[in-house]
Amino acid sequence: MAWNNVLCVYYSRTGNTRTAMEEIAKALGAELAELQDNVDRSGWGGWLRCGLDAMRRTVPAVQCSARFPLTDYRLVIVGSPVWAGRCSSVVRSFLKENGKHIRNASYVLTRGSEDKNEEIFEQMDAYVPCGHRTAVSLRSGSVGYAFWQEEFLRQTQEFLQTTGR
Repeated sequence: MAWNNVLCVYYSRTGNTRTAMEEIAKALGAELAELQDNVDRSGWGGWLRCGLDAMRRTVPAVQCSARFPLTDYRLVIVGSPVWAGRCSSVVRSFLKENGKHIRNASYVLTRGSEDKNEEIFEQMDAYVPCGHRTAVSLRSGSVGYAFWQEEFLRQTQEFLQTTGR
């Protein structure tokens, strides 16, 4: 499949966000890039560190493995787990540093609770001047997971068709 100028970039501590983003990237024929911050976030101590970092709005140094500059992508889909009612500090740091270079953004949240945390989309928009085009909040293992993921893909494909190459 030809490169379609779509990047799926994400951070995942437990693997739930990674799985969702791999599925989305595959469905869209998009490049997939994982964010890394070189902080030990494993186990209970890592879980606690994640929550504290989110509440404190910590911005760790982040590396992104995207092949091209963000301005080259017509859509950047950003995937983040929900930490303490916010996007992960790793994703916040990425957006704070790079959001101004994103032409079009979409968001994928993965969460463990029933609360959809859709206010996080607005928190992420604070770092991305273009705002978001599509967004979804997914709960791994929930009955509605496949439905909402398919709806996100439908809306995203519709956006990509209207913007052309």
